[in-house]
Amino acid sequence: MYTVTVRDHVMVAHSLRGAVFGPAQRLHGATYVVEARFARRELDADGLVVDIGLATQALRSVLEDLAYRNLDELPELAGRNTTTEFLARVVFDRLAARVLGGDLGAAASAPKAPHDPQGLARLRVTLRESPVAWAAYEGELR
Repeated sequence: MYTVTVRDHVMVAHSLRGAVFGPAQRLHGATYVVEARFARRELDADGLVVDIGLATQALRSVLEDLAYRNLDELPELAGRNTTTEFLARVVFDRLAARVLGGDLGAAASAPKAPHDPQGLARLRVTLRESPVAWAAYEGELR
């Protein structure tokens, strides 16, 4: 499997519900380094996994929707603990929708069948909340 990873960051505010979160139950800020790793079985006709410029733009666009926002106030996240793990899935879903929608180009479109060598096969989104702790969500693109 060939892979390409692009990276950006996002600053958010949020609070977490439950005694397990201790002081993080109060409103606080978080800065995440966000990595999106795109994978495919075979390179495209240009010898690429994905156009790095388009992948970077798509990730930036997804993160702009969250940047400098209090996640507790976003209707689509209402009632959820926006843990690092949960946010990795949110970014994954939004970025996967862009891949499937053609934002990364026709050659990046998801494979038509599970073992189709054409198109991006997998996506992994990692949110690094510190140099020693991070969470990720990975899945197939279809």
